Amino acid sequence: MIQDVKKELIKYGKLAGEKNFTPGVSGNLSARLNDKVLITTSGSANGYLDENDFALTDFEGNSLEEDKKPSSEKMLHIEFYKTRPDINYIIHVHSPYLSAFAACRIPLDEPLMAENVFYFGQIPLADYGLPSSNDLVEKTAKYFKDYSAVLMANHGVIIGGKTIKEAYLKLELAEAYAQTILNAKILGGAAPLTEHEAAQINSLKKCCAEPAFLTPKEETEWN
Repeated sequence: MIQDVKKELIKYGKLAGEKNFTPGVSGNLSARLNDKVLITTSGSANGYLDENDFALTDFEGNSLEEDKKPSSEKMLHIEFYKTRPDINYIIHVHSPYLSAFAACRIPLDEPLMAENVFYFGQIPLADYGLPSSNDLVEKTAKYFKDYSAVLMANHGVIIGGKTIKEAYLKLELAEAYAQTILNAKILGGAAPLTEHEAAQINSLKKCCAEPAFLTPKEETEWN
């Protein structure tokens, strides 16, 4: 089983690398394995992973492999898993467009595109915390209950999913959304959906969205 999970993470890490979502050695990937977490090692590059670039930890962040040093962001992942039993995979990256909004400390919280109202409601911004610190974990974790994607000020984005494919597709959608909003600002600014238009989009969730894809907060956002 663990080898299969590693192959999944390698596959989607490479895909994220090809899309320039995870430049250099920035970011980390992980998977829940019952009461353990498989996470990329410190200093590894998500786009160039091999089977040696993973460490197994318990839910206190202790490495279960003497020769492996898990990512310094391990507690951020663990807190996400503790908060959300529906989340099995996590992607943390510094993708250019989402990171641009994070660097400007601007949340993606306006109802501007139908797909993002449908899948995210909004993507909130966590206050700045030193990377790898408990402060960062505390400031970001308060959003995990209600959101599956969170921007981190002057840092990047963290996204969770039931499957690694789901988490990756959320990343792809969110990055494209950030790029669209930035382009719209260049053109003079996007025109938000009205409350009625957003409510119509949300009404589609009853027949079209898989429950595991959305939190209760995301399901009701903009209603």
